[in-house]
Amino acid sequence: MSKTTTHIASSHATPTDPSTTAAQASAATVQAADAPHPFYWGAATAAYQIEGSPQADGAGRCVWDEFSHTPDAVVAGDTGDVACDHYHRWPQDVELMRELGIAAYRFSIRWPRILPDGVGPVNQKGLAFYDRLVDGLLEAGIEPFPTLFHWDLPAALQRRGGWSNRDIAEWFTEYTIAVTSVLGDRVKRWMTINEPFVVAEQGHLVGVHAPGIRNVFAACSAIHNQLRAHVAAARLIRATVPDALVGIVLHSAAAFPASASPEDLLAAEVAHQWHNYPLFGDPLVYGRYPVELERLLRPYMPDGYEDDMPGLQQRPDFLGLNYYSGYQAQHDSQRWLGFTAKPEPEMPRTAMDWIIRPDGLHSVLKRAHEDYDLPAIYVTENGAAFDDVRSGSTVEDPDRIAYLDGHIRAVLQARDEGVPVHGYFVWSLFDNFEWARGYEKRFGIVYIDFETQERIVKQSGRFYSRLAREGRAALS
Repeated sequence: MSKTTTHIASSHATPTDPSTTAAQASAATVQAADAPHPFYWGAATAAYQIEGSPQADGAGRCVWDEFSHTPDAVVAGDTGDVACDHYHRWPQDVELMRELGIAAYRFSIRWPRILPDGVGPVNQKGLAFYDRLVDGLLEAGIEPFPTLFHWDLPAALQRRGGWSNRDIAEWFTEYTIAVTSVLGDRVKRWMTINEPFVVAEQGHLVGVHAPGIRNVFAACSAIHNQLRAHVAAARLIRATVPDALVGIVLHSAAAFPASASPEDLLAAEVAHQWHNYPLFGDPLVYGRYPVELERLLRPYMPDGYEDDMPGLQQRPDFLGLNYYSGYQAQHDSQRWLGFTAKPEPEMPRTAMDWIIRPDGLHSVLKRAHEDYDLPAIYVTENGAAFDDVRSGSTVEDPDRIAYLDGHIRAVLQARDEGVPVHGYFVWSLFDNFEWARGYEKRFGIVYIDFETQERIVKQSGRFYSRLAREGRAALS
């Protein structure tokens, strides 16, 4: 591979640049608001999606290593073997973030880099990679926000039942100890598990994500055991890391009723409980699963799950919400959960065919605050894939700029209305391995040429850079 080239835009854009107008409007909104708490303008990535070198320096395989190498599992047979080569290029990637003005970086730690077999001896070379990364971030003035698990379960543990095995709560705690014992002196905000709903639904019920299982009992065990693992890890972190704040990152896809009929209102509520934060948030805050949803899931839940519920009531210090899209839910008696998404052909969509609905993000943030009254909420992922066109050293992506502008406005509106939103993390810093979609879908504000590993800041990256600099100053 050739040496990476990075193109950084000037911080001064012409008044006729549409991205400048959008950035100025968003920054003005930030500056007009009061600042009752710190606010982080951040960017997010995940280990398997960007690092490459999955077996380097003694690391073990993860379920995505094996899934992506399975014929016909991923578009075009793509894998994360190289991805963005962040494992080798992290210093220049940190420098790029610094130049963009990114205040916080949400990244994930790859479990089998640390414990190749999921448990047992620590791979010191793998742990040293993240040790260097955290030091590099802090030296660049960037706050580290690590996520302990972003879908890359050690393959060795999957062979022992993975998330269907109750012992995984102890396995996850052992991994947490290995990481926090080295990084806990510098990292104070920890996220345990990313989107446990997607792990359960896409990986264990639908089977289009690793580990590729289609079994409703396995899916419900994955739901319950991820909660148990989160609680065990959170207790460990709070007990061993001074001043640590611990949260969990939950999937959000705003569900609106397709009509005012009682059937559609109930369908939207069940959809909200299933797709959004209540499936995992309600047990942590209230010690129970959402009522309407539990009625449907109970036959498939692990035996004796009710006995665990009092111990799962451990309020997180903060909630991370990932949001990309929203939909209208309508009653459908032929569906397992009793709802389906109403076709809305008139609505604008991303390249993933996801409806663009910024009001959904505002709605989710408001309701999460009303339901849980937690000290802090972070928008831990928000972004969009579009069909980017590279022209030399420029990538113009006005649709992404419009998407980000609309959703950031929704975040700031919720914040102005009293929701304790403490940060926004754009997804993603880089174009990357987009799971089962391989490299065909690009979410980054930085374009990656996967043949040369060249990094090119897109127009949306310039937009976000200006917003991060001006917004951060107003909210510090």
